[in-house]
Amino acid sequence: MDRIVTLNSRQEAALQAHAEDFIAVHKGDVMKALKEMIVLNGHLQERLDALTAPRRAAR
Repeated sequence: MDRIVTLNSRQEAALQAHAEDFIAVHKGDVMKALKEMIVLNGHLQERLDALTAPRRAAR
């Protein structure tokens, strides 16, 4: 991740609500939720990299 994203207050509130829901899915275990989120983000990053790889090679 090579960029910083700035959120407005509405986006921040939406993110907070989703985070609370995600933690609730993990029965309040914040560390378990964080670990799963890290793994999920890794998988998503791999998929994004795979999608953009052919474009980089074509340039």
